[in-house]
Amino acid sequence: MKRHAPAALRNREAILQVLEQILPEEGTILEVGAGSGEHAVFFAPRFPTVRWQPTDADPAAVASIAAWREELPADILLAPRRFDVRDGRWLFGDLAGVIAINVIHISPWEVCEALIEGAARALQPGGLLYFYGPFKIDGRHTALSNEAFDANLRSQDPTWGVRDLADVRALAARHGLKEKRVFPMPVNNLSVVFDKSAG
Repeated sequence: MKRHAPAALRNREAILQVLEQILPEEGTILEVGAGSGEHAVFFAPRFPTVRWQPTDADPAAVASIAAWREELPADILLAPRRFDVRDGRWLFGDLAGVIAINVIHISPWEVCEALIEGAARALQPGGLLYFYGPFKIDGRHTALSNEAFDANLRSQDPTWGVRDLADVRALAARHGLKEKRVFPMPVNNLSVVFDKSAG
């Protein structure tokens, strides 16, 4: 029942270093597209004063998250929930943060649109939206490996693909989310943080 994602083991330490700088000290963090659950069980114990809510649209992923969660004390990580950002019914509100790791390039653009729109509504003032993954910059890939990865994704599903950061920025801005910081990450990825204005 447990799934294993090699990428989660490779990138979790680098992502943790960023999350330690940006996450609030309290509140609920919604992880969208939590996948195998390996990120959730790694991050949640390291932020003991927040509530970590893992979600995924895939029932098999939810089952994997639940299996991984059994290794933790029950109060460390909230029970996973099946959740598709496109269903229009965000059951989560007053969130301190929304986290999407390797989500928007392995899904249709409409997922990114729904995720940003929903996060803008669900985040409390000052709440954060965090993306991790590869991005194009001004229409260009930042590395040949990203270009090859993009082609591979599109061969699997033409609606998938590495997103241009300018498009994500523009979409976020339309929903009142301001770019807070961009962190260069290993293997040509980025951590991109948006902030819901408290004003």
